[in-house]
Amino acid sequence: MLAAMSDEPPIGDPVEGGAARRPGRGVRQGRYVSLSPVDPQGDAEPLWRAAHDGSPAAAQLWRYLAYGPFADAASQREWLDSIASSEDPLFLTVRGSGGPIGVVSFMSVEPAMRRIELGHIWYVPSAQRTEANTETVSLMLREAFEELGNRRVEWKCDALNARSRTAALRLGFTFEGVFRQHMIVKGRNRDTAWYSMTDGEWPAARAAFERWLEAPAGSRRSLASLREG
Repeated sequence: MLAAMSDEPPIGDPVEGGAARRPGRGVRQGRYVSLSPVDPQGDAEPLWRAAHDGSPAAAQLWRYLAYGPFADAASQREWLDSIASSEDPLFLTVRGSGGPIGVVSFMSVEPAMRRIELGHIWYVPSAQRTEANTETVSLMLREAFEELGNRRVEWKCDALNARSRTAALRLGFTFEGVFRQHMIVKGRNRDTAWYSMTDGEWPAARAAFERWLEAPAGSRRSLASLREG
């Protein structure tokens, strides 16, 4: 009997629970930022002005995105109009104390598989290297795991986008590999780097986010060291 059992091919562990829920259009409030549904009328002008300021950072912002830069605020408004009612991706404007500073989304929503992706993440130059992305991702991960019931959250980016790849690792995602010739973006090949975080990894990541965001800016340890305890 034991010998017969050992000859059985392996099979995955059973998964309890039903489907995950889909993200809604409410406001997500943090210490430094809030996330709310895209408002084309109110967001277009400040986002365009801050994201097209002529700086090198503004020029690089659009390098790996499938859209932008935009010729003027009206063009930015047209793009925001085109995405405002989308459910997947569900786009959200990131707002700081002075107004809109970026855009993010929940996408590739798969309730039956209990997985979801964070994507279309970009910030105006003045918000880069601030608390904005750390808190934004923390808010989205908390919602994805604790409120929506997902088992897996994904992060994907152009394999040449070193900044996004570094951010994924810093935030606690695990590199899984590169999908070669995955997409064509602005007429160019894109190999896509895949990252993920699972619900089992989330508690340590959440504790690290909380400690990092609570600490004074000048005395923060790295998220990686905080995840290790």
